[in-house]
Amino acid sequence: MLLAELQQDATQAYAALGKAVGLSAGAAHERVRKLREQGVIRRTTVDVDPAAVGRGVAAFVLVEANAWMGDEPVRAALEALPEVVEAHVIAGPASLLVKVRTPTTEELQASLRRLFTIDGVTGTQTIVILESFFERPVDPTA
Repeated sequence: MLLAELQQDATQAYAALGKAVGLSAGAAHERVRKLREQGVIRRTTVDVDPAAVGRGVAAFVLVEANAWMGDEPVRAALEALPEVVEAHVIAGPASLLVKVRTPTTEELQASLRRLFTIDGVTGTQTIVILESFFERPVDPTA
């Protein structure tokens, strides 16, 4: 319940958070501190609408490779591409799954070219997102 409340509004005061979950402000603060220490809460952030800041084109890209892609050089190469907003080592027909956000399809094409500069990349399969119904946060009670 505490995590669900924080996912809805991480900026709320500990008094409001505590009231929502039946704790005092001090107890809520202590629980949040412990959750941070345990690594359950990784960061506090703001949910920005990508289209409102010029990143309205979204795509999932399956990256095929001829080498293992789960090492630090690949991670660093992907992190150096600001349009890559998620990157996952996967099992299946490809080695990586990345989510890319760009202003235009021309920029998406340029991003795909940059992915090909990463050592070991042999191909990509791109799925352009036309509309997103929702993106759900992790439900800690499920």
